[in-house]
Amino acid sequence: MSAAEKFKTLTVDQLDEELLKLKKEQFNLRFQKASGQLENTARVRVVRREIARIMTMARQKRGAAAQA
Repeated sequence: MSAAEKFKTLTVDQLDEELLKLKKEQFNLRFQKASGQLENTARVRVVRREIARIMTMARQKRGAAAQA
């Protein structure tokens, strides 16, 4: 199951919770990078893309709910 498929099954509230979790992780990764402690630099890119996927899914679901 890809990340996009996983996010499609979540509700808007669950997406918001996941978004908050990923934003905190992104902050921690940036902090580690600034202090020179970041080991897995690829994780920064993965987290950024997951945030974008979640925001897209949440926007689509909110738009569909507004039209219904």
